[in-house]
Amino acid sequence: MDKHIDEIQSYIDNPEKQKQLYKRTLVIIIIAQILGGAGLAAGITVGALLAEDMLGSNTLAGLPIALFTLGSAGAALIVGNLSQRYGRRIGLASGFITGGLGAVGVVLAAIFHNVVLLFIALLVYGAGTATNLQARYAGTDLASDKQRATAISMAMVSTTFGAVLGPNLVDVMGNFALSIGVPALAGPFILAGAAFLLAGLVFLILLHPDPLKVAQAISKSKDENEEKTNHQTVNDSKLNQRTITIGATVMVVTQIVMVAVMTMTPVHMEEHGHGLSAVGLVIGFHIGAMYLPSLVTGVLVDKVGRKVMGIASGITLLLAGLLAAFAPMESIVLLTVALILLGLGWNFGLISGTALIVDGTTPTNRAKVQGTVDVLIALSGAAGGALSGMIVAGSSFTVLSLGSGFVSLLLVPVILIVLRKQNKKEME
Repeated sequence: MDKHIDEIQSYIDNPEKQKQLYKRTLVIIIIAQILGGAGLAAGITVGALLAEDMLGSNTLAGLPIALFTLGSAGAALIVGNLSQRYGRRIGLASGFITGGLGAVGVVLAAIFHNVVLLFIALLVYGAGTATNLQARYAGTDLASDKQRATAISMAMVSTTFGAVLGPNLVDVMGNFALSIGVPALAGPFILAGAAFLLAGLVFLILLHPDPLKVAQAISKSKDENEEKTNHQTVNDSKLNQRTITIGATVMVVTQIVMVAVMTMTPVHMEEHGHGLSAVGLVIGFHIGAMYLPSLVTGVLVDKVGRKVMGIASGITLLLAGLLAAFAPMESIVLLTVALILLGLGWNFGLISGTALIVDGTTPTNRAKVQGTVDVLIALSGAAGGALSGMIVAGSSFTVLSLGSGFVSLLLVPVILIVLRKQNKKEME
């Protein structure tokens, strides 16, 4: 224990060692996120189709994404609390390994055609999804104010490689599954199980010393050396709370819209005669747009501002909803463009919102607040996934897409109103 404390202590007054650990942490995150991306893609691509096959109806086709998103809500809170108490290493490793076990459960449910086991396994599988998102925070622990969005973007863009590869292995994994006596739609979950378990082991073995523990020690040392007046502390607290609120709002709205449209796209395509390979292609481009632009987005968020990019998110998602609603049913190209815009709008919202959350917290409360916010994100995604199937069943995919687009547009006035209030407070 003393050796561990001494090791962390050695970073407090050594900026060069802090920079080295920051860079090393990013490398570890990149490796784990490539694996994690492959794991989360399985549920997105074939989750709805697997449920439709087992239930014999598309009315509850949105339920799988709702379930593993709901599971990710509980996991986000647990991973956040574990990270706050024991560090990122334990929190992230536990989350990914749990998600891997959930994916194994989905495969078993498909083999035995057990719907109850499927639903339970999807809840557990959600831990991997939550952890994949929580990992984006780890890169910010030792980042400077001007590096935070860029650090988030590096964690996200690395997810692209696995996330894009996963949907395009649907046929390959389906054939592999059939060759070993497993239903084809469960094949991608075999990949997900292996990917999540490996990602967990990467964090467990390599993430040492823990960046959050080091950041907490640095913050504690600074607090002990600096005196702040009560007025400054109260004023900063109010501004920080407002920053956290707007960051959470941006991420919640973008999550609802993105999940709702994305969930029903595979079902919509299948109903109009498009095969699994076409579904995999469209979802692959969508997930690529969710993560690949991250390096550019991170720089823009750091340069032009968090709130400007939050507004850009709302406008981009509106365009995605309009195009998805009015694209001809036979046009894979226009539907792909719509899903690319959907992913891009989500990317803008997640990175700008995450940066706002980091700005509004300190190392002493960061992981816990981040976990709580990610619970809201997960619950909003669960709502979007569950309602999407019901909306399409009761009306149409066009109505779902249009409604989602206009909901996203609400971000613009919300951000402008909060921004105006914050500017008034700062001038007082």
